[in-house]
Amino acid sequence: MEYAVRMRGITKIYPEDNFKANSGVSLDLREGEILCLAGENGAGKSTLMKILYGLTPPTEGEILVRGKPVVINSPLDANRLGIGMVHQHFMLFPEFTVAQNVVMGIEPVKGKIFYDQAEAEKRVTEEIRRHHFSIEADKPVKALTVGQMQQVEILKLLYRKLDILILDEPTAVLTEQEIASLFRTFRELSESGKSLILITHKMPEIKQISGRVAVMRRGEMVAVHDTARVDEHTISHLMVGREVDLWLDRKERTGAVGDPVIAFEDVTVERRGQKRPLLDRVSFTAGAGEILGLAGVGGNGLGTVEAVLGGFVPVTSGRILHRGEDITALDTRSLRKRGLAYVPADRLEVGSASEASVRENIIINRRREFSRLGFLDQRAMEKFSKNLFEHYDITGNDEQRLGSLSGGNIQKVILAREIDQYKDYIVFSEPTWGLDIAASHYVYEQMAALRDKGAAVILISSNLDEILANADRILVFYQGTIAAEIRDVVGSGDSSGDLKEEIGAYMLGLGRRGAAHE
Repeated sequence: MEYAVRMRGITKIYPEDNFKANSGVSLDLREGEILCLAGENGAGKSTLMKILYGLTPPTEGEILVRGKPVVINSPLDANRLGIGMVHQHFMLFPEFTVAQNVVMGIEPVKGKIFYDQAEAEKRVTEEIRRHHFSIEADKPVKALTVGQMQQVEILKLLYRKLDILILDEPTAVLTEQEIASLFRTFRELSESGKSLILITHKMPEIKQISGRVAVMRRGEMVAVHDTARVDEHTISHLMVGREVDLWLDRKERTGAVGDPVIAFEDVTVERRGQKRPLLDRVSFTAGAGEILGLAGVGGNGLGTVEAVLGGFVPVTSGRILHRGEDITALDTRSLRKRGLAYVPADRLEVGSASEASVRENIIINRRREFSRLGFLDQRAMEKFSKNLFEHYDITGNDEQRLGSLSGGNIQKVILAREIDQYKDYIVFSEPTWGLDIAASHYVYEQMAALRDKGAAVILISSNLDEILANADRILVFYQGTIAAEIRDVVGSGDSSGDLKEEIGAYMLGLGRRGAAHE
């Protein structure tokens, strides 16, 4: 049997944080296969792939590429060996065209000096046609959907003739239609001889796309199975070490929706040089005791709604009301004082200070509570943060740098902090992006509990399963407007019926619904 990659006895220790991320891990990737790498947050998956891609060196262990021992000290080394990686957060320049992003660093030139734009677009167009992608070489990246941006990231690897591809949560923000298209691409790549490793938490996708699944837990490799011979419950049990209910029992609202807590009235957000408003006369209310789901793909207004709610982006016209009072002009600090609790989509840039300790991040909004005669009460801070660690099952310790935690555990820290301090409304944006099944269920339970306490919960998500499993009412955004409102949502976490397809179509601009869907 031919192997593209063999990793042997990989151990990674971070001495500064006294943390072992990988412990004697071995993993084989066969030529032309699609392998899914699964595990809870903090299981060591991302660390293992960072080692393979040259982003961090192993403390111990050996890597063989096509049978030859190699040392990979950087992504450039990985590229030379044919290894490429697409990260959760895309590394694209939105103002540049597709072609400019794809050829960056290996640009064709004319006269040995000048960038040859025509040749770059010609080469990239040929690659696009070869793989049947739905993008154009001369189009700016900022004009693309999230699914098309994913194609650009993959195209960057294919243009460089890389044939070992690592993809970290590749479907996290895609619609059902985009996922189906992406999987067709993955199968074609596999059939052409490319070898793929997909890091994913989504059980149906593991079964649908992979030939084998490798499961990690607490830094160790616990099992590798042929996917066809193992069911989803077995995989989840291997991931967490106990039985896990794969599907969320939908917690229906028990009471009527109360008075409006947050209201948008004809809110418009314009940006200089942008032909179309980012938000165009958007109106909605979020009432006490309901979960309002906002669905859409990237670039269609959800990010702007989030930024406006968080006080980061001013509105051009219209009003925002909190309990009937105008809060349109308030900044983030003032909104916090009024009661804003907020779990941002960008957990690293917006929701945290990665170089500060976990403990400091947890108490950042409530330092006065822990001040004694002008000094911080370290013992009280430690007790408070450790309680949250236990309650939210955060892996690590509160003295670590926040940035040294896994992405999922960083998200748990932010969730713990925000849920603990909410007053009457809370905004969740892509709250389970990168979280495993058990952690996601916990977040959903917290949302339902907050709603039942009378909070207005605003759930912003591009994950339709998440929206359908939790929202009492759904607003679908397309090109900065509300394309559809869907009331009385009935479904569950594994919903995949007609309503899911219908919402996916609205998200892609394939229809609009003015009246509520009953």
